Amino acid sequence: MKKVLFTATVVKTHIMQFHIPYLKLFRDMGWETAVAARNDYEDPADCVIPYCDTYFDIPFERFPLKPANIRAYRELKKIIDEGNYDIIHCHTPVGAMVTRLAAADARKRGTKVIYTAHGFHFFKGAPLLNWLVYCPVEWLLAHLTDVLVTINREDYAFAQKHIHAKRIEYVPGVGIDTEKFRLECWNRNEKRRELGFGGEDFLLLTVAEMTKNKNHSTVLKALSLLKNEPEFADMHYLIVGRGENQPALQEEVSRLGIEQHVHFLGYRSDVRELYRSCDLFVFMSFREGLSVALMEAMCCGMPTVCSAIRGNTDLIENGVEGIHAENTPQAVAEAILALRRDPERRRALGRAASEKIRLFDAKNVHKTMKDIYLSM
Repeated sequence: MKKVLFTATVVKTHIMQFHIPYLKLFRDMGWETAVAARNDYEDPADCVIPYCDTYFDIPFERFPLKPANIRAYRELKKIIDEGNYDIIHCHTPVGAMVTRLAAADARKRGTKVIYTAHGFHFFKGAPLLNWLVYCPVEWLLAHLTDVLVTINREDYAFAQKHIHAKRIEYVPGVGIDTEKFRLECWNRNEKRRELGFGGEDFLLLTVAEMTKNKNHSTVLKALSLLKNEPEFADMHYLIVGRGENQPALQEEVSRLGIEQHVHFLGYRSDVRELYRSCDLFVFMSFREGLSVALMEAMCCGMPTVCSAIRGNTDLIENGVEGIHAENTPQAVAEAILALRRDPERRRALGRAASEKIRLFDAKNVHKTMKDIYLSM
């Protein structure tokens, strides 16, 4: 029986989010499946991975120079050397770094190693430290990579020019199940009433972790600049997600005097209904690979104001599916206000977004990945 091993730094927020369809794909083809990643569940007993025959809890750390990664390397090398895997598919910068080093001997015996870069940590506008730490690692480990998969055009172009892996492929993201976001029984005004808003309120939505990278702060400052506009009276910003930066953001909301217009909704299981009940998706993050949240918003026909960064520009063409705003409070405020005043343009952008996202449908992505697997 053929065997495949998937590796990533963590289970809950990576393997479970993105790779279950591929574990199922291999299981359906009669392969034995395995996963090696750190158990990041609050209760370790909750770590149950569908379509996974064997799970290895490996103590990966997110930063490459952490001592725990030496232990992770030793444990993973033993697993790989004894496992006789036909394919190893690695993900996340550190998980992929350790895996490719640990699989060096296995490659000499015929194991094929695939690495999906879910957005290089070095990119246009990235901190110098990111370039100094992560770029040399990718360049050096390219010779231990049979296939490098990139999920956005900027990374693909950079890899072709500078990272000399044996083979480089472009795959449009991890895929989005567009059918999942079609709501047959749904009442927009009812959902708004449930949230405490009326049909005439103008609702801005962000679905993202509350971290510095997601840059909620710029949107908050943009809203504060709109306080004197008449349209601000019925404008509300809904933030879906949790994260370490939430206390600081709540303090900023208070300092800016916009407490009645910003709503921290935390984790939600009804994001489909939220996308379809709000008026504008705002996504001003500093770094993305190819955002699932932005793809979900597009599936639901939402117009978008977003930063013109790698990944976002793959999905949103300025003026077609949304607006690219410079990452300053003034520019974001102007973009929001312009779309608030132009409902017809919002509808046109939303229609275009729902059409374009079909290119990123999970069925297309899964077929492309299956072809890559079979070609190995």
